[in-house]
Amino acid sequence: MAMNTPRQTSHLKREILVRLIKAYLSDNFEENTRLIPYAMRPKGSEVPYRCCIHKERAILRDRTVAGLGMSIEEADDSVLLSTLAHKATDRDKPESNPLTVLTSACKGCVPSRIYVTDLCQGCVARPCVNTCKFGAISIQNGKSVIDADKCKSCGMCVQVCPYQAITKIIVPCENACPVEAIQKDEEGYAKIDFEKCISCGKCVAACPFGAVHEKSQIIDVLKNIKAGKKVIAMLAPAIMGQLPCSAKQLKNAIMKLGFFDVYEVAQGADITTKTEAAEFEERLENGAEFMTTSCCAGYNELVDKHIPEMKPFRSDTKTPLYYTSEIVKREHPDAITVFFSPCNAKRKEAMKNPNVDFVLNYEEVGAWFVALGIQVAECAESEFKAQASAEARNYAVTGGVAKAVQKLLPEHLPTYPVVINGLDKQSIRDLKKYAKNGVCDIGNLIEVMACPGGCLGGNGTVNAYKPALKQLTKYVNESEPLEVNG
Repeated sequence: MAMNTPRQTSHLKREILVRLIKAYLSDNFEENTRLIPYAMRPKGSEVPYRCCIHKERAILRDRTVAGLGMSIEEADDSVLLSTLAHKATDRDKPESNPLTVLTSACKGCVPSRIYVTDLCQGCVARPCVNTCKFGAISIQNGKSVIDADKCKSCGMCVQVCPYQAITKIIVPCENACPVEAIQKDEEGYAKIDFEKCISCGKCVAACPFGAVHEKSQIIDVLKNIKAGKKVIAMLAPAIMGQLPCSAKQLKNAIMKLGFFDVYEVAQGADITTKTEAAEFEERLENGAEFMTTSCCAGYNELVDKHIPEMKPFRSDTKTPLYYTSEIVKREHPDAITVFFSPCNAKRKEAMKNPNVDFVLNYEEVGAWFVALGIQVAECAESEFKAQASAEARNYAVTGGVAKAVQKLLPEHLPTYPVVINGLDKQSIRDLKKYAKNGVCDIGNLIEVMACPGGCLGGNGTVNAYKPALKQLTKYVNESEPLEVNG
């Protein structure tokens, strides 16, 4: 269920991030950054993934560029990593698009298509021919043949073949993208159309080569801490299921990284719950047929770019991050705010919010602990200044938002929650239908989560879904419930 990046690519990302952090904290950041590919693949070492050591170093270099927060597509191969490292420390804000593609790592997969294998028996029943509505399948030399120009990739022939001789060849990143924002360029490599991209990160998790990469903001955060600024961390609830420690130990560990203070974003989630419940009640009393939640950044990007007709039905309530960052900036106007996020989409949300300066995902935070040798399970406990409800901390799980909102609604109000557990092509078709018809035939309070399982299944998480859920549930159960009349 979780969207975690495959293990080996995650290990490579983490090792590079650890080395980058250590390089920044060293006496010579630029030179030590330049040496990262060579330190990871020294002369005479084993070449585990590619054809030669030079290819591996080239890919590690590109991963380091992404770790520095830069677009690989726009980086000149002739420029030294040391020069790029210096450039990273000079920038004032992160680059606009949070994703980049390593063409050096991209396999250039074969085109996605329906394909007849050698298992085809040319059977008399011809189920594939008879099932195809587009006339794309014919029999030639006793075997089924698919006309690529006519084929719509519906997959019906795959389902009816009694020998399972017809298969669908997929390109993992393209297949995972719910909005067809990633396709091959003229050279056969993956390319992201940022006009369509909703920053959900599904392509990052899907690519088995780790070719789609997030641009890290770790150097920006380190620079501000080193400059002695008041840097404050804001933790999305999903982080409580990621590391083998209590929430209070996690706060202490984060303080050891150099942060001035740590806030739970669940604090803002309580504001979201109360505001959204009041909004939903008002909308229904005014005759609205349904309302969707507005917490998920990936869903908000989807509506803005692909389903504008859904805007009247989307809640106007702000996200938990929005309200939490408001609180932080009100209490500490001079603070630099850093959101610890389970997903890539929150980077786009942060870029639109002047109260959020930087975003780090849990992979980056974990690498930071490793770089500094911090054992979170051995840390002392530190209290959070403000407490949040159990319902707010459960926002990280699919259904948690709707459950929290419903708790505050009056009993007489007809409330029928619906949960969209992950955005895919089918769920997007459903949402478009609801928006077009102005009614949802299965409910009236629609919670939309871009990731299956909710934020706990985001592409920036580090723990498998089931153990993460178990750990988060324990934290939620230990928390005080939301006061209905509070």
